[in-house]
Amino acid sequence: MATTSKQYKAIGEDLWKGRTEKINAELFALTYGGLVVQLIQDYEDYAEVNKQLEKMGYNIGTRLIEDFLARSSLGRCSDFREVGEVVAKVGFKSFLNITPAVTHSGIPPPSSRPSSTTQQSGVPGSSFILTLDENPLTEFVELPDEALEGGLWFSNVLCGVLRGALEMVQMQVQAEFLSDVLRGDESTEIRVTLLKYLEEEVPVGED
Repeated sequence: MATTSKQYKAIGEDLWKGRTEKINAELFALTYGGLVVQLIQDYEDYAEVNKQLEKMGYNIGTRLIEDFLARSSLGRCSDFREVGEVVAKVGFKSFLNITPAVTHSGIPPPSSRPSSTTQQSGVPGSSFILTLDENPLTEFVELPDEALEGGLWFSNVLCGVLRGALEMVQMQVQAEFLSDVLRGDESTEIRVTLLKYLEEEVPVGED
């Protein structure tokens, strides 16, 4: 029987409660803030800082996924819609103690797409949007005008974590911020788009 959204939420809450190596939220936020400041000083280019944060997140995600799979005992998701539910209700909850709202989008309508009455949510082009009502990384943070004008995505590490973690389970995705309350937007949103399933690629020399 398919796992329901409510069951995923319960799994995430149980994982958070059972996590013994919790870090103080204020220390976590201040440490991350210090990292961003250091990157800004090192690169003096906000676009490059965004890239470095995403790259760091990618490396973190490739490692976090092993812990996540071992602790959650969840099997393979049936489609990308289910991936969104697991990411929001189990992944974010178990590591950051937040549960973003998740909005699912279908496939963009390219002209080559065959007509079908069934919406497919497991093929390239499928996406979901995570809306964060709270973000532990941005506690005590107020971006200066220079950072706003330079296009800094302060929490871009999260996009890297999502990309790295999902790549380890054979999904190549693009994760990007659409908005951020730190930049004056009404909400903080991350869009995750499925590019392709890596398991479909057969290594050279193998059938």
